[in-house]
Amino acid sequence: MAHGTPAVGRTEVDAAGNSDEHLIRRAQDGDTAAFAELVRRYQDRIHNLAYRMLSRREEAEDVAQETFLHVYRSMASFRGERFSSWVYKIASNLCLDYLRKHRARLLSLDAPAEAESDLHREIPDSGHLPEDLVTQAELAGDVQRAIATLPPKYRLVVVLRHFYDLSYEEIVQVSNLPLGTVKTRLFRARDLLRKRLGTIATEGGWGA
Repeated sequence: MAHGTPAVGRTEVDAAGNSDEHLIRRAQDGDTAAFAELVRRYQDRIHNLAYRMLSRREEAEDVAQETFLHVYRSMASFRGERFSSWVYKIASNLCLDYLRKHRARLLSLDAPAEAESDLHREIPDSGHLPEDLVTQAELAGDVQRAIATLPPKYRLVVVLRHFYDLSYEEIVQVSNLPLGTVKTRLFRARDLLRKRLGTIATEGGWGA
C-alpha cells in the first residue's frame, strides 16, 4: 500500500481517539476545529491524488482546495458513507472534470514535463513500484509522464489501484463504476503502460 494512505474502507483514529465519524458529527454541529482536523488528516492524500491525475502542481492545489470547499458546503447533508470514500470520490470527479475541460494541456511522453525535482517531490510514496525506481527522479518522471498519457478514465483506476493500493471493491465505491468496468479499465491501462514503459512497467508490478 502507498505509505500513509489507508484503504478507503478503513477509519482513521488519532491519538486522542477521534475517528472520522466522531469528527464528522462534531463538524456537522458547527465545530470548526473538527472540520480543520478532517482537512489536516486528508489534505496530503487529496493533493497527491490530484497531482498524479493532473501532473501539474498548481492545478492539483486548486483541485484539493475545491475538494475541501465542496466537503465543507456539503457536510450538513453527509450521511451513510465512509468519509474517506466520499472525499476521494469528490476529488476524483473534480480531476476528471478538469481533464475534460483542459485536454490540450495534458502531458505526453514527448512533451516536456515540469522540472524533475518537482515531479519527484510530489510523488513521495512508491505504491507497487520497486524502491530503487522511486529513488531515481528520471524513472519516476517516466512513470508519471506515461500515466499522464492515459485516457482519464484509465488514469483514475491506475492511480487508485497502484498508488493508493485500493481493492477493486474500494475503487467501485470511489468511481461509481461496475466491478467489471473497473477490471476492464485496469487491464487496458496496464497494457498501455507496458507498451510505453517496457521493463519499468513489468518490474513495477503493473500486472498485479
